[in-house]
Amino acid sequence: MSFYLYLVLGILGGVPAGMGMGGGTVTIPLLTLVGGVGQKIAQSANLFSFLPMSAPALRIHAQNGLLKTEGILWIILPAFLVGAAGTFFAAALPSETLGKLFGAFLIGLSFLTFYQSFAAQKG
Repeated sequence: MSFYLYLVLGILGGVPAGMGMGGGTVTIPLLTLVGGVGQKIAQSANLFSFLPMSAPALRIHAQNGLLKTEGILWIILPAFLVGAAGTFFAAALPSETLGKLFGAFLIGLSFLTFYQSFAAQKG
C-alpha cells in the first residue's frame, strides 16, 4: 500500500483517538478493510500508536478540566491486569478468529450505543 494511504488512515483514526473517543474502533477496521493489513498487525499498530497520542491528549483534557481522578486506581489496576491477560489470549488466537471477535464486539457496541441514544431521548 502507498505511504499516503496509510497517512490518511492514520489521520482518520487519530482524530477520534485525540478526542478520547476510542481511535482503535476506527483505526483497526480502516487498516484491515481498506489497508489490507492483518488483524493482529492492525491491533498492534493501534496499540503502538496509542502511546505517543495519549500523552498530549491527556495533558489537554487535564488542562480543560475534563478528567475525573477519583477512584482511578480502581479502574487502572483491573484494566492493566485484564489487558495483559487479553494480550496473551489474542496472541494465541488465529488472526481470522480475532478479527471476527473484534467485529462482533463492534456490532454489539453499535447496538448498545443505538439503544442508549433512543433511551436518552425518551428520558
